[in-house]
Amino acid sequence: MGDIRAIAEAFVEARRSARGLPEYPGKAPADMAGAYRIQDAALEIDGRSVAGWKVGRINPPLDAQLGTNRLAGPIFADTVVWEDAAEMPVFADGFAAAEAELLLHIAPGNASARPATDAETKAVIDEVRLGIEIASSPYPGINTDGPAVTASDFGNNHGLVVGSALEGWQDIDLCAIPVRTLIDGEEVGAATAATMLDGPYGAVRFLLANLAERGIDISGGTWVSSGAITGVHPVIPGQRVEAVFGTHGSVHCKIGTAKVV
Repeated sequence: MGDIRAIAEAFVEARRSARGLPEYPGKAPADMAGAYRIQDAALEIDGRSVAGWKVGRINPPLDAQLGTNRLAGPIFADTVVWEDAAEMPVFADGFAAAEAELLLHIAPGNASARPATDAETKAVIDEVRLGIEIASSPYPGINTDGPAVTASDFGNNHGLVVGSALEGWQDIDLCAIPVRTLIDGEEVGAATAATMLDGPYGAVRFLLANLAERGIDISGGTWVSSGAITGVHPVIPGQRVEAVFGTHGSVHCKIGTAKVV
């Protein structure tokens, strides 16, 4: 337990002081259970309010080795920006990327829900919006060292840009929306959510089960950043990111530099 807390404290302190961690601060977790123990300890140490959760994919063959094809990490309320053209800070000496994502909101009172189908999952959702997840960590190897390391530092999340509402989402095939990501006006990725396992609703089902197993209460409702649709695109301070969701609209942000908090 001592090493778990020491790793958690190192990540929280590095994030607060906006400094990089050139090496993983301890013995890296070998499995997802160990990763979430570190994440849970860091949540307790950090103490900020959580407004949502990011869900990321775990690719083969690691999904079979780890026993899951997704991971989760908290999105703190003070890193959520509800306006277009926002400036989103990243750790310049760590890892930084932007991801076009669909944001689904689990309505209050559905923490114990266990939907098994898309229709059942829709019943626990009250809103869908366009968004950009900012993936950033003080540790540069957060993704290359594997999913357990990614999950251990808040799932490599450092913010969320919440864009416009997807009107009529109940009747839209979320997996058919063409999504493009542009950095400084240049397209860096294009895809649909059809490539994302069982899609955004599957991400919600995963998260509900994951948080219930960890004893985390979301009875007040929570956002789900459902996964990178066009990929994980590296960014640096000063760049501008745009995520275009077909005819449904777009979301913009500028990348800034994390500051001491």
